[in-house]
Amino acid sequence: MPRELAKIVAPVRALAAQRAVRFTLKAVRELSSLGLDELDAFEALADLNAADFNDKFASVVTGEWMYVFKPLVGDTQLYVKLILRDHCVVVSFHDDYGDDDEDEGR
Repeated sequence: MPRELAKIVAPVRALAAQRAVRFTLKAVRELSSLGLDELDAFEALADLNAADFNDKFASVVTGEWMYVFKPLVGDTQLYVKLILRDHCVVVSFHDDYGDDDEDEGR
């Protein structure tokens, strides 16, 4: 795993294992629409790997780096966008139905 990517994936996995993850209301709604809950999301985040990484960009709202992962969970390709702080903030968590996420902040 490239060093820079390891600095993102390892903390996200550890924070997910510790349940030190916060979900935006949007992410909670998206989880629900998939028939998932926060425990399912913790498991998916704890299983992220470098191959799941897709993109990073600065938020136009906060200037923070946002990281996009596209893990395969079961038969569903997911789109997970998060911010890494002293905890992890999941901004989006939905099926990967398109190339772009329509979230604010991008």
